[in-house]
Amino acid sequence: MERPFFTVQHYIDGMFVDGGPRFEVFYPATNEVIGTAPEGGRAEVDAAVSAASRAFKSWSRTPAAERRLVLKRFAQLIRENEADLAATESWDVGRTMRENTHGYIPRIAANIEFFADFAVTHGSSAYPMDNGYINYVLHQPVGVAALITPWNIPMLLATWKLGPALAWGNTVVLKPAELTPLGAWKLAQLADQAGLPPGVFNVVNGFGPESAGQYLTEHPGVRLISFTGETTTGKAIMTVAAQSLKRLSFELGGKGANIIFADADLERAVNISMRSSFFNQGELCLAAPRLLVQRPVYEQFVEKFVAATKALKVGDPFDHSSNIGALIAPEHLQRVEGYVHGVRNSTAEILTGGERPLLPAPFDKGNYLSPTVIVGTQHSDRICQEEVFGPVVTVAPFDEEDEVVAIANGVSYGLSSVLQTRDLGRALRVAAAIEFGTVWVNDFFVRDLRAPFGGAKQSGIGREGGHYGLEFFTETKTVCLSNV
Repeated sequence: MERPFFTVQHYIDGMFVDGGPRFEVFYPATNEVIGTAPEGGRAEVDAAVSAASRAFKSWSRTPAAERRLVLKRFAQLIRENEADLAATESWDVGRTMRENTHGYIPRIAANIEFFADFAVTHGSSAYPMDNGYINYVLHQPVGVAALITPWNIPMLLATWKLGPALAWGNTVVLKPAELTPLGAWKLAQLADQAGLPPGVFNVVNGFGPESAGQYLTEHPGVRLISFTGETTTGKAIMTVAAQSLKRLSFELGGKGANIIFADADLERAVNISMRSSFFNQGELCLAAPRLLVQRPVYEQFVEKFVAATKALKVGDPFDHSSNIGALIAPEHLQRVEGYVHGVRNSTAEILTGGERPLLPAPFDKGNYLSPTVIVGTQHSDRICQEEVFGPVVTVAPFDEEDEVVAIANGVSYGLSSVLQTRDLGRALRVAAAIEFGTVWVNDFFVRDLRAPFGGAKQSGIGREGGHYGLEFFTETKTVCLSNV
C-alpha cells in the first residue's frame, strides 16, 4: 500500500493550528517517517483550556437533546469514514487491518452514540420526606475535562472518554500519546464537520513531562482528568492533580489471568485465549497473558495453543491475511525482548516464538516479535508479575480452585481477567474471589457501555460507563425543596 504523509495539527477553538516544534511520526511496521505533529507547550495548552472554558458557558446550558443531535452526527461521520479510520489506526499503531475491520470502528462510533442517548434518557432521583420536604438530585457538568489517552488503541479510548464527557455538557482538551497522534487529528476533523461548537472539543499534541501532558494536568482551568496509561504515569498525574483537587479517573496497567478449568470447552478455550493473548500484538492492558490451566487438560491445552500460535501470520498490517502486526516502537520492542531474554537465563522453556521474524523489506526494519509461549516459569518471576505489553504469554498448571484464586490475585494489578468453565457455580465463586475490575466468563473483550469499567489495586481509580460515568463526569447536587 502506498505510504501517505500526515501533517498533523492541533485543534483549538474550532481551528486547526500549528504551534511548537514539529516531531516525527513513525510507521511501526517499517519505522519509516509517515508524518509530523506539533509539540504543544504552555501557550497551546493555555489556548485550548481557555477556549474550552469559554465554550463551557454555552455548551453546558445546551439541552441534552440538542447536544445529542450533534454528537449523533459525529458518530455517523465516524461510521461513514470507517475505511479511512481503520487505515489510519494501522498506520498509527501497526495493528493489522484484519483486526481494524472486524467491528473496531463501529465500536468507536458506538462510544459516542451510546452516551449521547444516555444523557437524554437517564433520569435522576428524588427523596420525599415525611415532613413534606423533598430532596431531588441534579447532575450538572463539571467544566473542562483533560482526556489523556495511550498509544495502543487510541481512537477507541479517546471516544470512550469523549462520549460521556461531551454528552453531559463538559468541554474537552484531548492529549493523545505522542507516538500515535493521527487518530485524534482525524476525530477532530470529523467533530468539526459534525458541527461541534468551537472550543467544545480541542486537541493538543505533545509529550508528557515539561510538555503538553504536564501543562494540561497542572492547569488551574482543568477540573477533571481522565487518564489511561501506565501506572507510574498515573501516580505522577495524581501528585500534580492533588494540588488543585482535580477529580480523577484512571485506567492503568494490567496483568490479567486466564483461568481454564478442566471442564471448559477446550477448542473454545484456545480460541478465546488466542484473542486474550495476542489481540493488538498483546499491547492491551486488558490482555490476560498469564494462562493458568487445570492439570488434567494442561498438556492437551498447551499442545493445541502452541499449534494455534505457530499458525499466526506475522507481517504487513495491510495484508488481510496477517494476524500479528508490529509493536509500537523500537524501544518498546527491546523492552519486551528483555523479558524474553530473562526467561532464557532461567529454567523456563520457550515453546514457540521469542525471536524477531524474518520478513521481506521494508518490514524487516519494523518492530516485530513472533508470538511467544513460555512454560516452566515461577509465579514470582518478573515476567509473571510485570506488564510485558507484547505478544508474550506464560502457561502454568494448577490443581485446585483455591490455589488458582491465590495465583490470580498474586500480582499488584487488577484490571481484568478471563475465566473459562462450564460449571456455573464455580464461575460465580471464582469471579467473586479474584481481585479484578472485570471478569469475562467464557469470552473476552465484550463491552456493555452501561456496565462499570475500571481496575482494582494498581490498575486504576474509579469506574466509567453508564451511570458510573455519570457520577464522574458530572457534579451531583442535592436540592432540598421546602413545602412552604
